[in-house]
Amino acid sequence: MAVHIRLTRMGRKKKPFYRIVVADSEAKRDGRFLEVVGTYDPMQEPALVNVKQDRVADWLARGAKPTDTVRSLLKGAPAAE
Repeated sequence: MAVHIRLTRMGRKKKPFYRIVVADSEAKRDGRFLEVVGTYDPMQEPALVNVKQDRVADWLARGAKPTDTVRSLLKGAPAAE
């Protein structure tokens, strides 16, 4: 089972909100996931990113691969409480 860290879309039409989740690579975009490790709100100015750094580090150590978008969000994201 390959595991990816990726975005899943929430919110309503024209008001996107994303969760950063750890999911099996074969699961649907908004389907089953293993754990929520953060959030991303592009509608805020500037965009708001909250990440549980310890959980992300744990999943990366286990071999999870972040998508390109998530990788760019993780670079500048502050840790969530």
